[in-house]
Amino acid sequence: MAIPHSAWMEHCQGIIGILDMDQEQIAGLFNWREEDGAITFELVSTAKELVSTAKEPDAAQLQFRGQRIWLAAMEDLMSKGMRYANQALLSGYSAGGLAAILHCDEFRNMFPKTTRVKCLADAGLFLDTVDVSGGQTLESLFSGVVGLQGVQHNLPRICTNHLDSTSCFFPQNLISHIQPPLFILNAAYDSWQIQSSIAPPSADPHGYWHDCRLNHAKCSPSQIRFLQGFRTQMLNAIKGFAMSRRNGLFINSFFAHCQSERKDTWFADYSPEIRDKPIAIAVGDWYFDRAGVKSIDCPYHCDKTCHNLVYAATFEPSGFVANDSGAACCGRVIQIDCNGKQAHEAGLHTLSWDYSSSSCHKVEA
Repeated sequence: MAIPHSAWMEHCQGIIGILDMDQEQIAGLFNWREEDGAITFELVSTAKELVSTAKEPDAAQLQFRGQRIWLAAMEDLMSKGMRYANQALLSGYSAGGLAAILHCDEFRNMFPKTTRVKCLADAGLFLDTVDVSGGQTLESLFSGVVGLQGVQHNLPRICTNHLDSTSCFFPQNLISHIQPPLFILNAAYDSWQIQSSIAPPSADPHGYWHDCRLNHAKCSPSQIRFLQGFRTQMLNAIKGFAMSRRNGLFINSFFAHCQSERKDTWFADYSPEIRDKPIAIAVGDWYFDRAGVKSIDCPYHCDKTCHNLVYAATFEPSGFVANDSGAACCGRVIQIDCNGKQAHEAGLHTLSWDYSSSSCHKVEA
């Protein structure tokens, strides 16, 4: 199991997507951002965000203080005026999306009851699912994380009272119990989960899934059927959550991971849409109570606004943060359009992540 480290963080992180200063990018959140501000945190591991005491295994001498850092940061921000905010949104993507779910109730309790407080989880709906070998790769990984870092003491008791700690680290067992309104933004064919949970190399020793794992266009009909089953499992996992009028959903049928952090997927002329509504507008409508948002896309491959991700043949996932912080450090990620063309060939903006160098820097083409 790979242990994430801050050394793998991007050296330069642009403020784009949901945190962009450009009024056109924020779609209804601009005045709010100008008046109240927006803060971004780099995190390395969701689990560390939940550990409140130092734990130092003799062999590794590791210290897990994520919960203390979270609380110290919130205390500092509150002292600088955040406690007077009229509205607050806790958001995160990937591991940060899971962290937003896990901390949502705690975040709500930091503000007066008169403050509008909601949470947004982008690409944080990690499912407890069976991999292509019949095993449970992600459950095994999460079990190791929970055990190593002692996360169980800070997981919601409403869950741990009837489920084991590892199960309570999976958002599907938490989201229906979150008190503040919560918005789930997720690709139905989450590319990180395909690579690291559904069809990782460890579950595919003969490489049958290798090409499909890196490029959905190379999946066989039987592999697509397997991935359709994953989509069905995701939709079943959110049924109870979706029954609440306060919650929001945007589940699109892409092979992607993280959509609120990028201009092209968050809010642009060619951004993904469901029923003619892009992600940013959907989130804005939900946050400001302009409309209820329960947007679920039709199955692959009927959506013509998709921004799928294709990975170079040298790319292989490594650890829990393989796609996000560069832990794998190999290969390239190329965004393509629905017709299999690279985005720049279709007249669209292209984003690539170059993990071939030691600094794992992000490049734009």
